[in-house]
Amino acid sequence: MLTIKISSLDALPAAAEQVRAAIQGHSIVCFEGEMGAGKTTFIKALCRSLGVQEEVSSPTFSLVNEYRTGQDQPVYHFDFYRLNHPREAEGIGALEYFDSGYLCLIEWPSRIEALLPPDRLLLTLTVTGPSSRELRIEN
Repeated sequence: MLTIKISSLDALPAAAEQVRAAIQGHSIVCFEGEMGAGKTTFIKALCRSLGVQEEVSSPTFSLVNEYRTGQDQPVYHFDFYRLNHPREAEGIGALEYFDSGYLCLIEWPSRIEALLPPDRLLLTLTVTGPSSRELRIEN
């Protein structure tokens, strides 16, 4: 387990670089944290560190957004907050995305727990102050 202290928004790029190194070799990266903890904000910083040029935004209504890294590899960003049942994720082809081998960044993974492969990383963001967070990375 790795814990990263994020003191402010200015510390996000450095934290994203640490996470980028920690996720090497993993394609499924799950983000948990209360509403407003900064999951999407952190994913934006992580995508920037991966060389994503396009706008990174929460796929709250579309469920999945696709971005391209600096090496032209796809990154899939999921937000399953609005799902009522894992079948809804199956309906958008989530299992195919998960099996693709490409990086899948998943917000609210507990909503689709039954669909997730066992080989995944869990990143938990905890609010520690008005603009500070603690990020815990677990296998």
